[in-house]
Amino acid sequence: MNGCVHDVRMKTAICDLLGIDLPLLAFSHCRDVVVEVSLAGGFGVLGGSMFTPEQLETELKWIDDHIQGRPYGVDIIVPERAAALQPGTPIDMDALLAAIPAEHRAYVDEILAAHGVTPAAGPATDGLAFAQSIPAPDELLDVAFSHPIKLIANALGVPPAVMLERGRAAGVPVAALVGAREHAIKQVAAGVDIIIAQGTEAGGHCGEVTTMVLVPEVVEAVAPVPVLAAGGIVTGRQMAASIALGAAGVWTGSVWLTTPEAETAPHTREKFLAATSRDTVRSKGRTGKPSRQLKSPWTDAWTRPGSPEPLPMPLQTLISEPALRHVDALAAAGDAGAQDLATYWVGQGVGLMNEVKSTRDVVYDMATDYADAVERVARTLE
Repeated sequence: MNGCVHDVRMKTAICDLLGIDLPLLAFSHCRDVVVEVSLAGGFGVLGGSMFTPEQLETELKWIDDHIQGRPYGVDIIVPERAAALQPGTPIDMDALLAAIPAEHRAYVDEILAAHGVTPAAGPATDGLAFAQSIPAPDELLDVAFSHPIKLIANALGVPPAVMLERGRAAGVPVAALVGAREHAIKQVAAGVDIIIAQGTEAGGHCGEVTTMVLVPEVVEAVAPVPVLAAGGIVTGRQMAASIALGAAGVWTGSVWLTTPEAETAPHTREKFLAATSRDTVRSKGRTGKPSRQLKSPWTDAWTRPGSPEPLPMPLQTLISEPALRHVDALAAAGDAGAQDLATYWVGQGVGLMNEVKSTRDVVYDMATDYADAVERVARTLE
């Protein structure tokens, strides 16, 4: 079973395409999660959008050294507008930072002060890597394709032509996330190999259509292109339901955030474990685009009357990430105001994430739960 931690093997189009035992893809910003999922028979995908090319090289080299030849992939964000820029076009970071209105900087300080949090001293650099990577997709692609990746995904809009061309040349499938049927059709027309139909239940950037409705809608629209279901999927029975809806597998993210290997800040992990499915909200307050995250006074602050409109991506990231990283550090040290403010991206499936489990145990439990669900359905036909 290639090191798989369970005795369940599944066969779908995505298993055949990627050479995996379980149709379970795991998106994570943490290299440890990527490795553990792949070693357990699934397919880890490193979220690389917040890395500089140098950082991405370090992360992928570490994965190569630990993954024992098992397949894995990379997910980056290359907006269509940025992809139109000339390769290597430098970004004027001073001009970008100068574009942030003083009103928004003051508002962030106001949010922090209302909870007794003093802004961090020194330059606010968190989030700059993301902004710097947007105009230079070729650099991240160069790094990604210099490693033995088996999939590359673009998380925002249609992948640029250079990503599709390099994927075809390297024999690496290109995937793209969509939140609507018409977006899926557009992606396939552009040449995307795998569609990830992500419902509004998902953590991070998402649309407004539920997973239960979106998946069969997309499957019918783009057949025979394989579709992965995403959005609120944290159990094996949900994986089985996704296969029943016509998906070839699932794309998961939130379920890994309560594992000890994940990048989740300690206090935020505790908030996730206590949260219900109604404790998340789609907010522009972190990136400038609607993304689902845990409710907190931070998310509330960007929707209350009189608040400034969140800035477009990446400007909102440049004011939110420094503040929220600072909040995480203070929260871990026991600061009550910071603990109240703490938030992170997570989907509505958080209500089913009630205990800390290792990444491999999560994979094992999902595989077992999948098998049990399939048996239950099969019994209805007797």
